Amino acid sequence: MQRFLGRLRPPLFSGVLPLRLNEVPGDIVAGFTLAALAIPEVMGYTRIAGTPVITGLYTLLIPALLFVIFGSSRHLVVGADSATAAILASGLVGIAAVGSGEYLALASLLALMVGVLMVLASVIGLGFMADFLSRTVLTGFLTGVGVQVAGGALLQLAGLTVQSHGTVAALWTDAKLSFDPNAAALVMAAAVLVVIGAGKLATRAFKRRVPGAMIAVIGAILASWAYDLGALMPVVGAVPSGLPELGLPDVALSPGLIWELLPIAFAMAVVVLAQSTATARAYAIKHEDRFSERQDLVGLGLANLGAGLSGTFMVNGSPTKTAMVDSAGGRSQLSLLVATLVVLLTLLFLTAPLAYLPDAVLLAVVFLIGLELVDLRGLAKVFRERRWEFWVALSTALVVVAFGVEEGIVFAILLSLMVHTRHGYMPKNFVMVPEPSGRWRAKTLQSRAEAVPGLLIYRFNHSMYYANAERMRTEIIGLSKRAGPPLRWFCLDVTAVDDIDFTAIEALAEIRATLGDRGTELVFAQNIDARAESREEIEARFADARFFESLEDVLHHYGERD
Repeated sequence: MQRFLGRLRPPLFSGVLPLRLNEVPGDIVAGFTLAALAIPEVMGYTRIAGTPVITGLYTLLIPALLFVIFGSSRHLVVGADSATAAILASGLVGIAAVGSGEYLALASLLALMVGVLMVLASVIGLGFMADFLSRTVLTGFLTGVGVQVAGGALLQLAGLTVQSHGTVAALWTDAKLSFDPNAAALVMAAAVLVVIGAGKLATRAFKRRVPGAMIAVIGAILASWAYDLGALMPVVGAVPSGLPELGLPDVALSPGLIWELLPIAFAMAVVVLAQSTATARAYAIKHEDRFSERQDLVGLGLANLGAGLSGTFMVNGSPTKTAMVDSAGGRSQLSLLVATLVVLLTLLFLTAPLAYLPDAVLLAVVFLIGLELVDLRGLAKVFRERRWEFWVALSTALVVVAFGVEEGIVFAILLSLMVHTRHGYMPKNFVMVPEPSGRWRAKTLQSRAEAVPGLLIYRFNHSMYYANAERMRTEIIGLSKRAGPPLRWFCLDVTAVDDIDFTAIEALAEIRATLGDRGTELVFAQNIDARAESREEIEARFADARFFESLEDVLHHYGERD
């Protein structure tokens, strides 16, 4: 019980303490840089999520502060995220009207559910599940999300109104399409894209972050205020000022509603696990800092509980925001604290100007967010190095684009598990032969090479379980049949076998009987110092079999056999 409670009460401010005075100036600068870049970005995420603009700022307040307090990573930046925002919008379509009070309440309820799932994942020790969403599949998934997000923004900028969520399937079946382009909005969006693009070029030229998005947002607000652009194009409208109200979402809870929302929350939690853990791990390695996956899961869980209680949608560890802070010189969560302070001041004193912000500006930002998620370079690298994994990534992206983000994450999880199972189902096994130098060489099974005449050593390179037991049987019996003259000993090298299940044990018993009928004795070897549990299980089942500590022992005793 004490250990259980300890997981729920992690050390506080682990990502800030110890405070390194020489890093404080860089952290402060990085915090202001993060605020300048992230504020327009999180407002853009609200267009993806279908929530009011102010909720984007809320994600960088209480949720971010809670992660700073309870998380362990010195580098992971927590806030709104495009992938989870897209899952939210895809999942709530048909449950509530986008932009309604009920919709926002359900979004906050989902954040609470994700928070609970993350805390449970930490307590139970499920952080390892993030490793099951392979990088290949995640690349395809995020690329699909990027295409959907960018395409949806582009369609809205072009004046195409779709009654349902913007997947290919929805566009194909939706009969209620209307096309009403706004020339002024298109010009505004194009100007924003030019300014942001110029900011990126300036960043590369001067080697310092230039907040092109923030410059574009401020410029658009000033232009809208000065020239009354609200008469020509839609604008955000009145934005409430002050701190968010704390409380449970205003929604009638029922088991049926929780059950309906659970798949959406689970999909979001998987993305949070995969992205946050991988990002925190990568930057901890880069800067040689320690971090705790369990503690970060608690921090992420509490951050999402804070999001749900403060009237906003769920948050995630953001790879892009983390990279922003790192490139700006931030080395601790002091950067996120500074950014949170800037957001607080914005909420208290600067929300009134947001009313003049044209919708086209946010759509342009969303369009760029989507483009940044499309990882063509990563897909090309996978295509060059692992062709079949490229098709896995591409199929994941196509499912997201065609059918939706929620369906895509389920497909991605299933594909990742299939890829993992494939590696275990089809291990690359070898036959082992000694060299004159005394070293051992692995050769292909097709070579059917014997260690010495009458002795064949077969190395199985994976855990033995129900899925690969038949493959093991086929390879061993096939090698035995093709040996000439007949084998006296068939040595099964279990050095790489760290587990063996009931099906595999039964298969070994049948293999041993079949070999025995042919006059071949099945012997076992484990060429490592430590005795694995799998060997103990084999010894317990085959107590009368021969077991050797090394391949050299096998050769020696084979030479001394009667």
